[in-house]
This record gives sequence, structure tokens and C-alpha cells, in this order.
Amino acid sequence: MAKVRKAVITAAGRGTRMYPASAAVQKEMFPLVDRDGLTKPVVQIIGEEAIDSGIEEICIITQPGEEPYYRDYFRRLDDSMVKAFRGKDWAILESEKLAAFGERLHFAEQHSPEGFGHAVYQAKKFVGDEPFLLLLGDHIYISDVKDRCARQLIKVYEQYMLDSVTGVQPTLERLLHLFGTIKGHPIDAGKGVYKAEHIIEKPSIDTAREKLVTPGLPAGNYLAHFGMHVFGPGIFSSLEYLIKNDLREKGEIQLTAAQEHLRQQTDKYWCVVTQGQRYDTGIPYGLMETQLALALNGVHRTEICEAIARILTQQVKN
Repeated sequence: MAKVRKAVITAAGRGTRMYPASAAVQKEMFPLVDRDGLTKPVVQIIGEEAIDSGIEEICIITQPGEEPYYRDYFRRLDDSMVKAFRGKDWAILESEKLAAFGERLHFAEQHSPEGFGHAVYQAKKFVGDEPFLLLLGDHIYISDVKDRCARQLIKVYEQYMLDSVTGVQPTLERLLHLFGTIKGHPIDAGKGVYKAEHIIEKPSIDTAREKLVTPGLPAGNYLAHFGMHVFGPGIFSSLEYLIKNDLREKGEIQLTAAQEHLRQQTDKYWCVVTQGQRYDTGIPYGLMETQLALALNGVHRTEICEAIARILTQQVKN
């Protein structure tokens, strides 16, 4: 059984939807207060999702020249800063954690913006012949159960010795224009485990009704991408096929097209309903929603609930 010990985080997007802040700092470095009450950049919260799920090494896909910014953050405090934090032992501890995080990091550059699939392809050398966890650099995941969302996928991949597994969630058809969508054949429907039978990027409702209905789901619900995958190295052969043949959708090399190509080569491409929620920090409303979700699931839950009640009361008065 191949152990999943590597992760890839895509962070090469231009962040145009988060302008003007994204002109000052990469959107993956936007700060949020995490569930433990500590303020962290988005990419650290995502990376900790991977590490807490058993990942040992992480490759971040960046725009050219951005590695130094990440390296400068993921390091321990220098001597002058340690003096400034004298008496704050928690900060020194967090500094050591940052340095340990940084030691796990590798980087690959996407030199031209040619799509999500093209970005993932840049990690081929890092991945080698191992399986890997793929996470989006602007999505934060909050599990509804004890296991982290990423750990849920890794467990299924390793238990069933799969070639690939994609996290999915039942999604209403009116929202499918936002997500890649999978038709699933039940393997263990009670546990949300399905074999992938067809994968389409952002299908229309008519296409979904014709090609993507999964037995057992309520009418009008489909298995849409959750935003994380575990792939074997075969995904790079499928991406290479698209790149060499210049097979693009809307001018870009799409990961979903590579997933469908890979699915056609194996009967071990499955998907699993992930027990948790995904939050998109790459849009203004999503960033606000993510912070609220983290707060309501964190150590300051009571204070935040009281603050929300106070704000809503004032809104009603006004």
C-alpha cells in the first residue's frame, strides 16, 4: 500500500478578485484568526490541514519569484525578535512551529497562467512516483467529524488501494455551474464511497440530468467537487496528454479534463463524500464567511456568538 506523505497546494493565481489587497500581498498570505485563536495566513491554515492528516512534505505552486516571500515567513524568530517577544512563551513556541513547517516546504513555479491543471503539472518532479494530496491554495476546510477532511480522503485512498480519490459533496443542480461534477456508482453509499463513472467541469443542468445522475441521491442533487483530491502519479500522464495535444477548455488546461482522462484508464478512480465544509477565501464574501466559520468553530466561539447577537440587535434597532 502506497502511503500518502506528500501534498501539493496551488497558489499561483493572480488574486484579481481580491484587488487591491492582492496587489500588496499574495491572497494565500491574507491573515485569518484560526480555530486555536492564533492569527495565520491562509496557506498556513491549509498546510496544517495537510500536516495534521499525516503529510510530511508540501509543494506550493507559485508565480515566479514568490518563493522568498514564503521562506521569509516560515522561519523562526531571529535574535532581535526573540528579545521583543520576551515573556511571551507562546510566540516562541509558534516560531519553532513555523520553522518546522518551513522545513517541509518545496516550491514549483507556474511561469504562465494556463489553468489549474497546468499549475498542478508543475509539481510532477516533486511528486515523483508517489501519491499526493492536492489542496486549493484559497480553500479552507472545516471537518464535521474527528478526522480532518484531508485525512478522510487519505484513509479511503489507502484502505482501498486506489489510483485516485476525489472529495465530493451532494450539491443542488442550480450550483453546478461552480463545480466539477462526478457521476458515482455506489460502492458503500452508507459511507459515501462511490466509483467515479463520469467527470465534467461545471456542467449545465441539462448535461447533469443527462449524464451525471448518481443513484441514491435525492432528485436534483449531484456529487460536486469538494476542493481536494488524492492522486496517484498517473494524473501527470493525463495532464501531459492534454498539454501535448493542446486540449484546452476556455483557453486553459483543466484538471477536470485530466481527471476524466485518467478515469477512463482505471477502475480505481473513486470519490468520497467528505464530512465537512469548504470555504473559498479567494473572493471577498468568501473571506468574510471563512473568518466567521473559523470563529464559530474555535476557542472564541462564545465571544463571537455574543458579538453577533449584539450586532444583530443593533441592526434591528436601526
